[in-house]
Amino acid sequence: MSTSVGALGSGLGGGVELTVKNLAIEMHRRGHEIQLVAPVGSELLDFLIAQIPGNLQTTAQTQEISDPIAMPADPVLANMWSHARHVQAKYDLIFNIAYDWLPFYLTPWFQTPIAHFISMGSLISALDQEMGKVAIDFPGSIGVCSRTQAATFEFAEHCRILGGAGLDLGVYEYRANPSNALAFLGRISPEKGLEDALAAAKATGLILKIMGKVQDEAYWQRLQSEYAGCFEYCGFLDTAAMQQIVGDCRALLMTPRWVEAFGNVAIEALACGVPVISYARGGPTEIVRDGVTGFLVEPDSVAGLVKAIGRLGEIDRSACRQQAEQEYSLSAWGDQIESWFDSLIVTGEKYIDY
Repeated sequence: MSTSVGALGSGLGGGVELTVKNLAIEMHRRGHEIQLVAPVGSELLDFLIAQIPGNLQTTAQTQEISDPIAMPADPVLANMWSHARHVQAKYDLIFNIAYDWLPFYLTPWFQTPIAHFISMGSLISALDQEMGKVAIDFPGSIGVCSRTQAATFEFAEHCRILGGAGLDLGVYEYRANPSNALAFLGRISPEKGLEDALAAAKATGLILKIMGKVQDEAYWQRLQSEYAGCFEYCGFLDTAAMQQIVGDCRALLMTPRWVEAFGNVAIEALACGVPVISYARGGPTEIVRDGVTGFLVEPDSVAGLVKAIGRLGEIDRSACRQQAEQEYSLSAWGDQIESWFDSLIVTGEKYIDY
């Protein structure tokens, strides 16, 4: 069950799209039969996708913590879960990656076990409350990316820590000799803090190569005006094109305003041998080895970013690639996910008796 904020391949789902892709690849490699359920227009290699019509959900990160739960008319989210209800008997397990209230609310009414993978930290109180109920009533069914993400929830002790994604490392080329540029990879939206990365690039005289889907057009227009000449916008790219550009950069800058659940872009950069300079906030604190594969900087400190950029000569790029190989291979992540799925399938009878 994919995200309901955009079609797979559109970029609107951010790192969730990479998670869905890599999980589908690895589970298929292990011999599992898979059907993806996603909004109309979704594309993912040669996988069978149930194309569900309807209006897209508003992204959770644009809402306030006290906002009520809302859905548009003819919601694609509800239509996706209606489809799942009708076909559930054909499958051993449903994997949900939609960060929204409805899948959690519907959990007790499904007979097939549901593995809920939460891709963001606490954002909306009403959603937190529903997720907490599922965490208690269906032990082991909540998976999260990182400990720092889990800590944003009151039900943290009921979460299974799984990591954000594994990578097919053969897709990412190690680059030992970069150009004199920096990289920013992610959705262009205020919570990603792109203006700080641009300010750091401007202060160091380096060009910032920006890759990602423009999600907030007004925000993007303002940044283009304020930082003209400091960046190159490369667009929203597929993995093959993206890794070529990222691999040619001296470092990846991560400047989140919010608690990143994990940071898939960080492990993609490491796979290319690229150090990561990130604010010490959220998931990147569990990825970056400070002083070895990058630097963790005081949150919201552009001066800290500039200082870290000046220390990039201390980083051995081969250590970055080695960390990706040791900790973030697709097979290692697949082991964690498959073990989680197996545990839920074994105890799935509680869904019938609930």
